[in-house]
Amino acid sequence: MPWVYLTIAGLFEVVWSTALKFSEGFSKFLPSAVTIGGMVVSFYFLSLATKTLPLGTAYAIWTGIGAAGAILFGAVIFHEPLSLYRIVFLAFILIGILGLKLTS
Repeated sequence: MPWVYLTIAGLFEVVWSTALKFSEGFSKFLPSAVTIGGMVVSFYFLSLATKTLPLGTAYAIWTGIGAAGAILFGAVIFHEPLSLYRIVFLAFILIGILGLKLTS
Protein backbone atom coordinates (compact mmCIF):
# COMPACT_ATOMS: atom_id res chain seq x y z
CA MET A 1 0.00 0.00 0.00
CA PRO A 2 2.82 2.52 0.61
CA TRP A 3 3.71 2.42 -3.10
CA VAL A 4 0.12 3.30 -3.97
CA TYR A 5 0.28 6.20 -1.50
CA LEU A 6 3.55 7.35 -3.03
CA THR A 7 2.11 7.20 -6.54
CA ILE A 8 -0.92 9.25 -5.47
CA ALA A 9 1.40 11.76 -3.78
CA GLY A 10 3.47 12.07 -6.95
CA LEU A 11 0.42 12.53 -9.15
CA PHE A 12 -0.90 15.27 -6.89
CA GLU A 13 2.49 16.95 -7.09
CA VAL A 14 1.90 17.18 -10.83
CA VAL A 15 -1.59 18.57 -10.14
CA TRP A 16 -0.39 21.31 -7.83
CA SER A 17 2.60 22.30 -9.94
CA THR A 18 0.41 22.59 -13.03
CA ALA A 19 -2.22 24.57 -11.12
CA LEU A 20 0.56 26.81 -9.81
CA LYS A 21 1.38 27.81 -13.38
CA PHE A 22 -2.29 28.55 -14.04
CA SER A 23 -2.56 30.59 -10.80
CA GLU A 24 -0.32 33.31 -12.28
CA GLY A 25 1.44 34.06 -9.01
CA PHE A 26 -1.60 33.22 -6.89
CA SER A 27 -3.56 36.01 -8.56
CA LYS A 28 -6.36 33.67 -9.73
CA PHE A 29 -8.50 32.12 -7.02
CA LEU A 30 -9.49 28.71 -8.43
CA PRO A 31 -6.04 27.64 -9.67
CA SER A 32 -4.56 28.94 -6.39
CA ALA A 33 -7.04 26.85 -4.40
CA VAL A 34 -6.24 23.77 -6.52
CA THR A 35 -2.53 24.41 -5.93
CA ILE A 36 -2.93 24.55 -2.16
CA GLY A 37 -5.33 21.61 -2.08
CA GLY A 38 -3.03 19.57 -4.29
CA MET A 39 -0.10 20.33 -2.00
CA VAL A 40 -2.03 19.20 1.06
CA VAL A 41 -3.14 15.95 -0.59
CA SER A 42 0.34 15.32 -2.00
CA PHE A 43 2.07 15.84 1.35
CA TYR A 44 -0.55 13.77 3.16
CA PHE A 45 -0.01 10.75 0.93
CA LEU A 46 3.76 11.25 1.03
CA SER A 47 3.57 11.17 4.82
CA LEU A 48 1.62 7.90 4.68
CA ALA A 49 4.19 6.39 2.32
CA THR A 50 7.13 7.38 4.54
CA LYS A 51 5.67 5.44 7.45
CA THR A 52 7.10 2.28 5.88
CA LEU A 53 9.29 3.28 2.92
CA PRO A 54 12.78 4.71 3.43
CA LEU A 55 12.63 8.51 3.46
CA GLY A 56 15.28 8.98 0.77
CA THR A 57 13.62 6.52 -1.57
CA ALA A 58 10.13 7.94 -1.05
CA TYR A 59 11.26 11.54 -1.45
CA ALA A 60 13.32 10.84 -4.57
CA ILE A 61 10.49 8.96 -6.24
CA TRP A 62 7.94 11.62 -5.21
CA THR A 63 10.03 14.41 -6.71
CA GLY A 64 10.84 12.27 -9.75
CA ILE A 65 7.17 11.66 -10.50
CA GLY A 66 6.51 15.36 -10.04
CA ALA A 67 9.41 16.43 -12.24
CA ALA A 68 8.58 13.97 -15.00
CA GLY A 69 4.91 14.91 -14.89
CA ALA A 70 5.69 18.62 -14.92
CA ILE A 71 7.95 18.20 -17.94
CA LEU A 72 5.28 16.26 -19.83
CA PHE A 73 2.43 18.58 -18.84
CA GLY A 74 4.58 21.59 -19.67
CA ALA A 75 5.20 20.22 -23.15
CA VAL A 76 1.58 19.22 -23.80
CA ILE A 77 -0.40 21.97 -22.07
CA PHE A 78 1.96 24.95 -22.18
CA HIS A 79 3.77 24.03 -25.41
CA GLU A 80 7.15 24.18 -23.70
CA PRO A 81 10.02 22.80 -25.79
CA LEU A 82 10.68 19.08 -25.56
CA SER A 83 14.09 18.63 -27.14
CA LEU A 84 16.01 15.40 -27.52
CA TYR A 85 18.13 16.35 -24.51
CA ARG A 86 15.04 16.91 -22.33
CA ILE A 87 13.66 13.53 -23.40
CA VAL A 88 16.97 11.81 -22.61
CA PHE A 89 17.20 13.39 -19.16
CA LEU A 90 13.52 12.64 -18.51
CA ALA A 91 14.34 9.01 -19.31
CA PHE A 92 17.15 9.18 -16.70
CA ILE A 93 14.64 10.37 -14.11
CA LEU A 94 12.29 7.51 -14.97
CA ILE A 95 15.15 4.98 -14.88
CA GLY A 96 16.14 6.33 -11.47
CA ILE A 97 12.56 5.96 -10.19
CA LEU A 98 12.43 2.40 -11.47
CA GLY A 99 15.83 1.62 -9.96
CA LEU A 100 14.82 2.95 -6.55
CA LYS A 101 11.59 0.97 -6.66
CA LEU A 102 13.36 -2.25 -7.59
CA THR A 103 15.99 -1.88 -4.86
CA SER A 104 13.64 -0.94 -2.02
